[in-house]
Amino acid sequence: MGTRTDAALAQVVAARAEFDTELDRLEAAGRAAVDIPAKIRRSPAKAAGLAAGAAFLVAGGPKRLFRRAKRAIRGEEEALPPSLLPNEIEKAVRKLGSDGKQVRGTLEREFAKYLDDRSKERKKEGVTAAAAAIALGALRPVAMRASKQLAERMMNPDAPSFEEQMEKIRNRRRDKDETAGPESGAGL
Repeated sequence: MGTRTDAALAQVVAARAEFDTELDRLEAAGRAAVDIPAKIRRSPAKAAGLAAGAAFLVAGGPKRLFRRAKRAIRGEEEALPPSLLPNEIEKAVRKLGSDGKQVRGTLEREFAKYLDDRSKERKKEGVTAAAAAIALGALRPVAMRASKQLAERMMNPDAPSFEEQMEKIRNRRRDKDETAGPESGAGL
């Protein structure tokens, strides 16, 4: 019976030591991951690139680049025409005549002619819009993946920083155990 108890106690002590080691590793990994000044000191160009990339994403850079590419492909968008005020519309309709049926017929014919003339341009615009939608659909996953990798790189502890944090934790634990004395380490 005593042997089984001793074996169970040894297992508990070993599990506790393993848990302490894993807890130390977890703490060191967390500290190394958020130790931004150390990352900047180790590789300032990489840190500047990550900061610039994050700023680019936050400032809406991909959207601006897409709009510029769209302008380069489709050309500059025309400025909006000055709006027609209701009085101006009324004057234009009165110039067509006083017979309501004749005016209505003229408006319908002119509008139909306008639609026919514009149909070719609308088809062209539809093709351009479809191409832009396909390009956006292809670029969005790439941008999402790049932003995910950026976030992972920012939170990934690098080996020297991790080892430095582990050494600090080991020293702190050793100092704590030395100040606590031998009576506190053996019991459960």
